[in-house]
Amino acid sequence: MKIGFDAKRAFFNRSGLGSYSRNTILQLSKYFPENKYFLFTPKYKKKNFHLHSENVHVSTPRNLTGKFFNSYWRTFQLANQIEKKGLDIYHGLSNELPAGIKSKNVKKVVTIHDLIFIRYPEFYKIIDRNIYEKKFRYSCEVADKIIAVSNQTKSDIVNFFKTDESKISVVYQGCDNMFLNEVGEEEKNRIIRKHHLPMHFILYIGTVEERKNLLSVVKAINEGKMDTYLVVIGKPTRYIRQVKQYIYDHRMERKILFLQDVRIEDLPAIYQLAYLFIYPSIFEGFGIPILEALFSKTPVITSKGSCFNEAGGPKSIYIDPSNIEEIIYSMKKVLEDSQLRETMINEGLNYAMNFKDEIVAANLMREYSALK
Repeated sequence: MKIGFDAKRAFFNRSGLGSYSRNTILQLSKYFPENKYFLFTPKYKKKNFHLHSENVHVSTPRNLTGKFFNSYWRTFQLANQIEKKGLDIYHGLSNELPAGIKSKNVKKVVTIHDLIFIRYPEFYKIIDRNIYEKKFRYSCEVADKIIAVSNQTKSDIVNFFKTDESKISVVYQGCDNMFLNEVGEEEKNRIIRKHHLPMHFILYIGTVEERKNLLSVVKAINEGKMDTYLVVIGKPTRYIRQVKQYIYDHRMERKILFLQDVRIEDLPAIYQLAYLFIYPSIFEGFGIPILEALFSKTPVITSKGSCFNEAGGPKSIYIDPSNIEEIIYSMKKVLEDSQLRETMINEGLNYAMNFKDEIVAANLMREYSALK
């Protein structure tokens, strides 16, 4: 088969959508090398995404309009370029399909990651909400197959867009295989020195925005009088001012370490050095950092509801993200009970094996094959 992807985020996005795009392309090209894969991107930087497979080809804009107006090309010109390639399948990896693709002779697949902008509109600007809804709804209407990254997302697509449930398949995403590899002591010590990490810390990874709820963790450490540090890795937003004001007001500057621009290659060591990973988000489409922690043999505390139990499995601990006392209790329980922590590590890793690359790739290829 000849399969195409919207690969802009594979090359230029270092967060969730970028990770999903890169992992999908790498998994399929490795485990199904008999196919040809075409990556459509307005620009191409090799250093951002290393491709080693001969069956993967990069396709960029061919005319001046596309080269100078990237967004216009992705939205209005890409469908014609897809048609000229004679693809069997085109897969929009990040919630959207290009305008005009409905009339093209290609099977259309789109991955919908979440509809948080509908569930929690207060976290988004009105112009962004309107754009997202238009793009997501159009993609669900014209797609031959919709891939939802969780059962929660599938339910939301049906409820909010009134989409035919038979068009939607849940295909869980995985995470980079590097999180499965045990990091040596020498490398761990290098990472400790590089990032000035404390010897005992709790880890938070995620955009520092209101929906991700970092402030509740900071409050729990303070109100619970915990003798530990918190390491925070994530892109800051205006919400960080609120978090840092609380830290300043309660003289917690020494206990909270903010790291920015951390290389992806450093993350496995940081996860493995952490005593506990906490992810108190209010709502997500899936939650890849949860899976990364499980692969890294780090116990997880995350939120109740949404998709979190799908990512975290039966032995992670689930809390009400708005209940500080519940967060305190759960954190102390893991920090103080070594037997519980060991059980969470072992059972968490066993559950994470369901998300290994070859399984994720096979599940997605099964959906492609059903469209032929």
